[in-house]
Amino acid sequence: MAGKEARGGETIIIKKYANRRLYNTQSSSYITLDDLSRMTREGIDFQVVDAKTGADITHQILTQIIMEEESHGEQMLPISFLRQLISMYGNSMQALMPHYLEATMENFRANQLKLQETWQASMGPDALARLAETNMAMFKAAASAFMPDARPAPPPPSARAAGENEFETLKAQMAAMQKKLDELGK
Repeated sequence: MAGKEARGGETIIIKKYANRRLYNTQSSSYITLDDLSRMTREGIDFQVVDAKTGADITHQILTQIIMEEESHGEQMLPISFLRQLISMYGNSMQALMPHYLEATMENFRANQLKLQETWQASMGPDALARLAETNMAMFKAAASAFMPDARPAPPPPSARAAGENEFETLKAQMAAMQKKLDELGK
């Protein structure tokens, strides 16, 4: 997995001391597992080494981060998956699993990126803003049906331009609903 590297193309070295403290050699400061988790999400490449022996313990620390994440909040790894993963240890397929899991995750990320790009291309750059404006206009129109004295504010110009016909149709439907409600109230 290619990630961003530290300044000058170097991997950041993190030293883990016997007292369980983690030391970032680039920033000359102590950090936490949460900091390493954030660095991972940001794609910053780092290596964790045992301060005493110099052994690379990055795998153990990343596994520890996963355990911490799984113990707080919503779990991502289902129990059945964990059981299947554990059953692969000592199995003849154990050597293939890291490559398989890595390729599967890369495919998932690539598909996720393609889906986001396709959605953004189909919706346009201001899709969420337009959707929010349209939803707010619909909410105000619906609210006015239950509060006859309140008049809905006109939609912003961009919402008007984006869905003038749809809004007019909804407005007509809401007016018909208001009329029926008024008749029922008499």
